[in-house]
Amino acid sequence: MILKDQITNIFVQVDDFCKEFDSQIKQMKLQTLGDHKKRRNRKSVMSDSEIITIMIGFHLGAHKTFKHYYKQIVCG
Repeated sequence: MILKDQITNIFVQVDDFCKEFDSQIKQMKLQTLGDHKKRRNRKSVMSDSEIITIMIGFHLGAHKTFKHYYKQIVCG
């Protein structure tokens, strides 16, 4: 299957994008947050790049529902 062969390359590209995006967002937050209020900044269990890679795999695959894709490909 083409997707299984390319999933690592897709993840690496998405991870590089997410790292650059996060650094840009942090810079913008520092510039705009002058009120010094506490903000929620909790990390999720999965990284953003993992979630985006799963979504790309779903859209490139042949599954009709995300539930079936996740259970068969990601968890299975």
